[in-house]
Amino acid sequence: MTAHIRCVPQSALADLADVPATSRWVRSGSTRLHVLDYGGPGVPLVVIPGITGPAVTMDFVARELTGLVRPLVLDVRGRGLSDDAGTYSLEEYAEDVESVVTGLGLDRPVLFGHSMGARIAAVAAVRGKVALRGTVLGDPPMSGPGRGPYPTTLEAFAGQLAQARRGTDADEVALSWPRWPRREQELRARWLGSCDEEAIAATHRGFEREDFFDWWPSVPGPTALLYGADSPVVTAAGAAEAARLLPAAALTVIPDAAHMLFWDNFPAALAALREALRPMLT
Repeated sequence: MTAHIRCVPQSALADLADVPATSRWVRSGSTRLHVLDYGGPGVPLVVIPGITGPAVTMDFVARELTGLVRPLVLDVRGRGLSDDAGTYSLEEYAEDVESVVTGLGLDRPVLFGHSMGARIAAVAAVRGKVALRGTVLGDPPMSGPGRGPYPTTLEAFAGQLAQARRGTDADEVALSWPRWPRREQELRARWLGSCDEEAIAATHRGFEREDFFDWWPSVPGPTALLYGADSPVVTAAGAAEAARLLPAAALTVIPDAAHMLFWDNFPAALAALREALRPMLT
């Protein structure tokens, strides 16, 4: 991918006015990270989005959890309002999550990650640098060395990013994601251009070079894995391997959903997430 300047149009920044959260900032080394903090007295839940998911794109999930937990959604390095970082390994991403926990003084949070974020949550839990109550992993990429490619190509991501920088809209996004709610298509159109090309490329390389199963068997409990019944990312064989390697984990399949669990079947995915979280909130 050729380097381009990341862009956040005024219309995207205006979206934040409709989000019932406060922007907070922490540093991970020299990298400034932006977090949307939904507040409240509940147990902190650090939400880590996917490869092209700025924090605001998880707002529709976070706002439905505020009666149960205190959601804090991370703009992962190279996305949204967080800085570029130059390097994007799983352990560096995990260090960022640790910096959020310590920098915001979070008391034993739960980590919830989707896709790339699920892999990051697993690594942060295994590293054990911060105290956690548990982890929920949503459809983590199980590609890796000897396991075949990630099902979405880097060229596909590059094409979507080019559309965003050229100036796209919800109708064009709907051509790729027809099942998504209209608001989520609109947010995707406005916020995708905030993602750094190298962050996407490096993460995509990591999907095929860094093996999730190197970490998964050591994830401390309690942990839960949610996956789509029709997901090409967590296949039936992948789910079976995950269950065999970590029998203590709670695995839940989301019906009528592919990889984009909440975008594909929001009621079922939200109910499964809430159910997975409840035993972790003591």
